[in-house]
Amino acid sequence: MTLTSGDKQGNSQASETERWASLIGGGAMVLLGLRQASLRGVLTALAGGGLIYQGATKQSTIQQAQDAIGMNKPLKVEKTVTINKPADELYRYWHNFENLPTFMKHLKSVKVYDQKRSHWIANAPLGNNVEWDAEILEDRENEFISWVSVEGADVENSGFVRFQKAPGDRGTEVKVVLEYNLPGGGLTAAIAKLFGEEPEQQIGDELRRFKMLMEAGEIATTEGQPSGRR
Repeated sequence: MTLTSGDKQGNSQASETERWASLIGGGAMVLLGLRQASLRGVLTALAGGGLIYQGATKQSTIQQAQDAIGMNKPLKVEKTVTINKPADELYRYWHNFENLPTFMKHLKSVKVYDQKRSHWIANAPLGNNVEWDAEILEDRENEFISWVSVEGADVENSGFVRFQKAPGDRGTEVKVVLEYNLPGGGLTAAIAKLFGEEPEQQIGDELRRFKMLMEAGEIATTEGQPSGRR
């Protein structure tokens, strides 16, 4: 197929329009974000900076700009740890979600409403908090718990924890899979890395603390901090 000079001119004009839309829209996002003294404001400003960059480098669409900085991609984390305890004991401790902040440092609190619903408050980069309500989707005693955040969550998320007998009678394999739809998507994860809160490393550390707590009854700490005891 051969493009006529009119087609080429039309495509060029459309590309130029999109480029300026990225530049103007990105600039507006930066200004709006800088006015908000919050995590969301910082993310908005940085996302706007990404749009400005894409416009300046003549990327053709706003969608490409968003994809390039990871705004449209959910963040998935998967970690497994083997704990020398039976599955029923680990399941019971985890299933009482109000226990989770004892080994999950990023959680401030969990309040259980009923057998299905609970409210979560977590730390976020830059000293902010995020909150959401979660609902249990599937609950198999001593084996499996899955959940999803309900509408209105600051951070949309879902996941599951599985308790499975480890090979060679070495206890129980605990597998956690989480998926976040963060404001800013992959961009947020990149920012979190800068503040020492990269999600994959965070979940791995929390599972190691869970292992220590269940096997030894306490979490070994440093810098004079008190240990968490059951």
